[in-house]
Amino acid sequence: MSCNIAIDGPAGAGKSTIAKKVAKELSFIYVDTGAMYRAMAYYLLKNNVNAEDIRELEEKCEGADISICYQDGEQQVFLGEENVTAYLRAEEVGRMASVSSANGKVREKLLSLQRNLAAQHDVVMDGRDIGTTILPNADVKIYLTASADKRAKRRYLELTEKGETCDIEEIRQDIIERDERDMHREVSPLRQAEDAVLVDSSQMNIEEVKDAIVGIYKEKVKH
Repeated sequence: MSCNIAIDGPAGAGKSTIAKKVAKELSFIYVDTGAMYRAMAYYLLKNNVNAEDIRELEEKCEGADISICYQDGEQQVFLGEENVTAYLRAEEVGRMASVSSANGKVREKLLSLQRNLAAQHDVVMDGRDIGTTILPNADVKIYLTASADKRAKRRYLELTEKGETCDIEEIRQDIIERDERDMHREVSPLRQAEDAVLVDSSQMNIEEVKDAIVGIYKEKVKH
């Protein structure tokens, strides 16, 4: 019987960073949904699908078999039996992923694949609607958040460390606007699932957040 941990929350809350650390500590699979969308894009390109042809796109996407596993601690993405990890960062794959990810049928197919992964393996999955839509029966649900000021500061530091020039107030405003969009979108809006545990990381560092979530998992699942 697999165990699933769902981590939802607003932009800039550190969901992916934390989810990867939690997965590593518990020896779970971190389900990188972004990598799955890129694998789908690679599959469509390999099958010479015209991104403008909606009907062809929707018909072809049904044949994709995408899975994720770990080898020597590194995430590997498979398309059927083929390891396609090395191809996922190609520019043309990114362009196709941008177009195909907006298609409802593609999203349905990937939702099905993500649920299959979760049914077969112990997984940690993060996003905006994991606990509410994708894995509504997850064993542990976390709603990870932080104040807009704190999220803006983290993003500002991240960008300046990369040598990029940015304005912290613009970043803060962008975060607030994105929260508003995510919370009020028609399909799977961002919200805390009724049975999710709220974790506010405003005054916590990465290790403290990871330890808190691992602690919640142990309390809920182990006892």
